Amino acid sequence: MKMKKAFIILITFVSAITISKAQTIDEALWYSQLFYGGSARFQAMGGAFTALGGDLSVLSQNPAGLGIYRSMEVSLSPQMYYNKSLAKYNGTEANEYAYQFNLNQVGFVYPLLSKENTSGLSGINLAYSLNRTNNFNMNTVIRGVNNNSSMADYWADIASGVYYTDIDGAPGAAFEVWILDTISGSGGYEYGTTFSQYGDNTNSTYGQNVRRVISREGHSSEHALSISANLGHKIYIGATLGINKLESYSTYEHMESDDAGLIYDFNNFAYRDVVEASGTGYAFKLGIIVRPVEMLRLGFAFHTPTVYRLDEYYYDDIRSEFDNGDYYEWENDPFRFSYTLTTPLRAMAGAALQLGKSGLLTADYEFVDYRMARFSRASDDYDYYNENQDIKDIYDVAHNIRLGGELRLNSFYMRAGYAIYGSPFIKGEDNENNFQSVYSGGIGFRQSNFSFDVSYALRSNNQMYFMYNHPSVNPAEITYNRHLVTATLGFRF
Repeated sequence: MKMKKAFIILITFVSAITISKAQTIDEALWYSQLFYGGSARFQAMGGAFTALGGDLSVLSQNPAGLGIYRSMEVSLSPQMYYNKSLAKYNGTEANEYAYQFNLNQVGFVYPLLSKENTSGLSGINLAYSLNRTNNFNMNTVIRGVNNNSSMADYWADIASGVYYTDIDGAPGAAFEVWILDTISGSGGYEYGTTFSQYGDNTNSTYGQNVRRVISREGHSSEHALSISANLGHKIYIGATLGINKLESYSTYEHMESDDAGLIYDFNNFAYRDVVEASGTGYAFKLGIIVRPVEMLRLGFAFHTPTVYRLDEYYYDDIRSEFDNGDYYEWENDPFRFSYTLTTPLRAMAGAALQLGKSGLLTADYEFVDYRMARFSRASDDYDYYNENQDIKDIYDVAHNIRLGGELRLNSFYMRAGYAIYGSPFIKGEDNENNFQSVYSGGIGFRQSNFSFDVSYALRSNNQMYFMYNHPSVNPAEITYNRHLVTATLGFRF
């Protein structure tokens, strides 16, 4: 297995930056990935609406689809979200889950102009929709026996070469609670751990139980303000100003305990790391849908990068206990700071085929280059050069495919969809195959002035998770299954 920088990717939170900054390139990925929320119809058909339109969810995808509307409509889409994780670590399995009830979409469209002419300007629509673009909620437990290393070894490596009065962050906290101490004869610049009796035992003793509890709450959503024009019912163009809101609360607690009594004097330690983030970003979206023949629609959309101004609050603490009864606690000083994150641009194309009055088929392609994500300074003079270089080295272009179909049975509709979101990592990274697949389906009922739709979607992915950077660390293999049940009420006027 290739031990590259991917050990810090995805849900390692801030364990890799215990000396200074609380944000890592993980966050560049979290906040750049979009899994468009929206109505139950949109969810059921895999989100393949770039060419289809006619749904308020498209304001965040292809605003040209707003031009399909010919009357005022209001829609409301509550959702039940359930995320189950299965972690395998050194032969031990652990399950955990998180669930949430949320408002996935709410919005309206208002026609300023609507004509039946087949040339010239046939319609102008204004619309607003609040669309959830990602749900961060998840809980994961990793547990097992580690016979090869400890997170204390990782901290000792970080602290190496720093005088003992100058180490800070997690290594400094570990030093304060006697998980680390200086090695005799090092002049205060090299460190041993309690597992090696602080360097007195050159062959460290392991076999401790390890448990890491990872929790994350929050979401990203977009307030989409859109306008569209209908040109002879053949060409639809649209634009969206996206005001993006982001809230995230991330924490992990890493615990190691000598339950078998193998390690001299050591009983246990527990380290906790917390990051709270919030911010606002802005983006602009342009789209077009062309209907060359009655049964076919072709759609194209372009999204500028979203520029976020983010505020973070970071704190961590540690406690330790030894066989002789000694007990220690330490809290590092919390700190706040702000920074700017620019997410990648996006481009997409789609086609929709109308099968008379019996149904339709639709397909989308989306291009995202995660290498374009960038941190930049805000509240300090830190230049983020290393983080931005890591983004270029680790991330790659992702190709996303979405497919959907709808069958009409008078006033009733049956729908199905599939989507695959390509891995954002380059070839050779441990998570190079970390793509996400979505299977979905749903039903609907529509009359002239009322609609009700229900959908179910399952989004799954696997990842390799490294708890810390050490040559002897084994990864945990984690599988996530996210179950989403969405209902939509729509009213036309």
